[in-house]
Amino acid sequence: MSDDSYMTALRERIAQAVNNVRATTPLSQSFTNFVTMNLVANAQLAAGGTAAMSFLPDDVIDTAEIAGSNYINVGTLLPFFKDALPEIAYKLHKNGKTWVLDPVAAGIGKTRTAILESFRTYPPTIVRGNASEIIALDAMWGLAQNDSTVPGTRPAGVEAVDEVDAAVDAAKRLARHLAKHSPTGAGAVAVSGAVDLVTDGEHVFRLPGGSAMVTKITGAGCSLGGVTATYLAVAEPLVAAISASLLYNRASEIAEAKSEGPGSFQVALLDALWNVTAETVATSEIVVD
Repeated sequence: MSDDSYMTALRERIAQAVNNVRATTPLSQSFTNFVTMNLVANAQLAAGGTAAMSFLPDDVIDTAEIAGSNYINVGTLLPFFKDALPEIAYKLHKNGKTWVLDPVAAGIGKTRTAILESFRTYPPTIVRGNASEIIALDAMWGLAQNDSTVPGTRPAGVEAVDEVDAAVDAAKRLARHLAKHSPTGAGAVAVSGAVDLVTDGEHVFRLPGGSAMVTKITGAGCSLGGVTATYLAVAEPLVAAISASLLYNRASEIAEAKSEGPGSFQVALLDALWNVTAETVATSEIVVD
C-alpha cells in the first residue's frame, strides 16, 4: 500500500471511530485519580461515550465484562492500590480486555514505581503520557537495557521535563512491547506535548496544534486518557490513540478562542468535545515520520 493510500485509509478509520463512538455510546470504565475524576467522566460523556468509575478489584473486573475498554490512572494513590492494581492488570490480561494506562508521575515514589513495574508482565493496550513519563516507564520495564544511547530523565511531579522528540525511541519500544502482549496483537503509545506523537512501534505520527491552555487546568491529560479508552472501545489501538489526540487538539483550540481563562476554558472544552465533527478530526494535520 502506498503512503497516500495508507493515510487515506487511516483517515477513514479515524472518521469511523468518531462516528461509532457517538452512535454506540460505548462504556469505558476508569480507575482514575480523585483530583480529576469528574472531568474524566464528563469528557468521556462529551466525546460521546459512557463513563463508570471504580476502585475495587472485583468491581473493576466485573464491570470490565460489560465495558468496551478500561482506563487506569496512577495519579493519586491509596495504600491498597499497590495490591489492587497489579491484580486488576492480571485479570484484564487473563480475560482478554483492552485498557489504557496513564503513568502519571512515573519515577516518583516506591509505591508508584512498584505498581508501574508490575504492569510490565501484563501491560495495557495503550499508554498515554508526557515525554518524561514515557521515558521513565520504558526504563522501569528495562526495554532499553541494551541501548547505551538512551538518555536519562528525571521526574517533575506530573509535568514533563523532556521534549516529545526525546521520547520517540522509548515510545516505539513500549508500543512494540504492548503489541506483543495485547489481546488484539496491537498496541500504541501516545506522547502529549507541544506537538503530540503517537506510535504503534513501527509508524510514528506527529499531531500539530492544540492549545497551551490545557496546561492551566487540572485533568486535561487524565481526561484525554479516559477519552482514549472510549475510542479504544470501538477502534484498534493506533486509531483510538490518534483519534482521541486529534479530537482534543481541535476541541482545545476552539475552547481557547471562546474562553477568558482556565475556568471558562474547561467548560468550553467539554462543549467543543461534544461539537467537533468527525470530518474535522479526520482531516486534521498528521505528519508521518
